Amino acid sequence: MPQNTLTKGDRPVAAAAPPAASAKRWWILAVVAVAQLMVVLDATIVNIALPSAQADLGFSDGNRQWIVTAYALAFASLLLLGGRMADLFGRKPAFLVGVVGFAAASALGGAATGFGMLVTARALQGAFGALLAPAALSLLNTTFTDARERARAFSVYGAIAGAGGAVGLLLGGILTDAFDWRWTLYVNVAIAVVAFAGGWTLLGNHRDAANSKLDVPGTILVATGLFALVYGFSNAETHDWGSSLTWGFLLAGGVLLTAFAWWQTKAKHPLLPLRILLDRDRAASFLALLITGAGMFGVFLFLTYYLQLNLGFSPTRTGVAFLPMVGALMVTAQVGTTALLPRIGPKTVIPLGFAVATAGMAWLTGIGVASSYTSAVLPQLVVIGVGLGLVMPPAMQLATGGVAAEDAGVASATVNAMQQVGGSIGTALLNTLAASAATDYLAGRDATSKLVRAQATIESYTTAFWWSAGFFAAGALITFLLYRRGVVSQDPAAPVVHM
Repeated sequence: MPQNTLTKGDRPVAAAAPPAASAKRWWILAVVAVAQLMVVLDATIVNIALPSAQADLGFSDGNRQWIVTAYALAFASLLLLGGRMADLFGRKPAFLVGVVGFAAASALGGAATGFGMLVTARALQGAFGALLAPAALSLLNTTFTDARERARAFSVYGAIAGAGGAVGLLLGGILTDAFDWRWTLYVNVAIAVVAFAGGWTLLGNHRDAANSKLDVPGTILVATGLFALVYGFSNAETHDWGSSLTWGFLLAGGVLLTAFAWWQTKAKHPLLPLRILLDRDRAASFLALLITGAGMFGVFLFLTYYLQLNLGFSPTRTGVAFLPMVGALMVTAQVGTTALLPRIGPKTVIPLGFAVATAGMAWLTGIGVASSYTSAVLPQLVVIGVGLGLVMPPAMQLATGGVAAEDAGVASATVNAMQQVGGSIGTALLNTLAASAATDYLAGRDATSKLVRAQATIESYTTAFWWSAGFFAAGALITFLLYRRGVVSQDPAAPVVHM
């Protein structure tokens, strides 16, 4: 092939001189990483503190789930709006407003005097997180234009996105054990000060979509559709699949999102231009992130229960137990994005990662009542971390790569939305399947026996792990079929940040 062309799969792309990179790009990466860590932490950091918060504020078991759900609902339903606002009004103001708002909401939650105040603070955290997360990811997409450096930046970002949940469990346990549940929220204020100072100093503002307008009908349709979808899956977790609060909201969510997709073909300034979704490699990457969001909850949620309730680990020790997976994920994130993806392409790397994660999850089903962490959990977690490190950072890089500068925010928001919806689906399905497995095991057995009850919980955990393995196996097949052959080259016309 002549030297003046690059390839994306089978397609020739005219070469051009790459745009100049920002001299401050590595400092910008550090700021973005800090901000992203803050958002990802809050998906899990409060979970470990919930029993303490419930005892302190005196709310019921039925209300407890809303401390988690309020964050997820606001975050998921407002993500595309947040991403588009970053495109329309500039990534720097979106980033800074998101950081300040998230910190203020965290402080409000830490000072909560009752359930209503705490759940309101969590919803506000989700709303400001929906502005902050896409702005942060789109900053990477527009700051790093050299293919090798961009891969390195996305390996860092993807590792944080994948490991942040486990770090949240660790930090939540340490803060709750050492201080008080309120510090799982107050800690965000300290993180936000660092992120705000760095963002104010380093970021410039350029509105790549300044000539566009906000798609109000599209915003309403997608926000209500995503809200209904996540709310429906949350109700499946707390009620059952036959409840009208479950299937009614799921049906409404499907109808609203279908209407949103139709409207995007008609709107003059679409909220989510369909060209972002119709690229084959990008669509495969979005599906990969949806599947990892669903499958990862089998690791974090049920393994946390197993370590604490069956093996007697403290919250802090539980968090430490996940660190080997975090380490493995970070190492393979670097290898996957900087070494493997540029050489052999996504059609091999990402399905391989899913296959490794499948093997790790299947191996984890060997846990028992008297198992040891070092033999029945530790090596399995390392294998899962290796697999996810080959999936998440490369998929994030491919999902946002090559989009026009004016679409960078909304493409980044779609990445976050896929993970959030995947997590909601995984939580609802795995909880339901695990509860059914425990009930089926107890049928005809002596439910008053401690050993029988303990074995029933093991049955529920291993069922969830098998289904998570199934999600990852489906991911391997789907991504192998969808990704194009060959190496995806960096688009030489990739957007560059204006400093």
